[in-house]
Amino acid sequence: MRLEKASYKAIKYACLKFHYAKSVPVNVFGYSVFNKKNEWCGIILYGTGANNNIAKTYNLNQGEVIELVRVALNGKQDITSKCLGISLRLIKKDLPLCRKIVSYADIDQGHKGTIYKATNWVFEKRVLENKKDGSFIINNRRTHSKTISDKLKKYKLPRNIENIKKVYNTNDVESYTTKGKIKYTYNLK
Repeated sequence: MRLEKASYKAIKYACLKFHYAKSVPVNVFGYSVFNKKNEWCGIILYGTGANNNIAKTYNLNQGEVIELVRVALNGKQDITSKCLGISLRLIKKDLPLCRKIVSYADIDQGHKGTIYKATNWVFEKRVLENKKDGSFIINNRRTHSKTISDKLKKYKLPRNIENIKKVYNTNDVESYTTKGKIKYTYNLK
């Protein structure tokens, strides 16, 4: 198995085809994963994440903390935790100023943090447990808060349920309550 720096084309394809979120995060740096047969299996992707103040929590500077934002693989890889472990060693070389990585296991997706446990990440806490996270169920499909906000901005509409119904052309809209996420950290220094 080997990893190499991923092209934007590879990142986009893997995020849209292999990851449940079906979206490509911004400000990212990632690795393409190849199995023993040299078949491309997808990407492991790091980025700045959604929280612009992520470093402050750890008394570090922006850029010293990054987030593992996607593990988007097609299932042909050998062992996912081994792929992640290799990417962590590469990050140390490729981003020498980075001191900590944060990631979240999404309980709504049935994730328990198995790959984090297998690669020696530290459990930090559960977050957003049983809270409305800003996303909605629209026509029986969960739609992320940012996707909704972007669509409302396009029409210059304030965020409320009536406007969401209007731009999605449906009355089948309800606020979503998340089961939460499990936050893990990995120290690089």
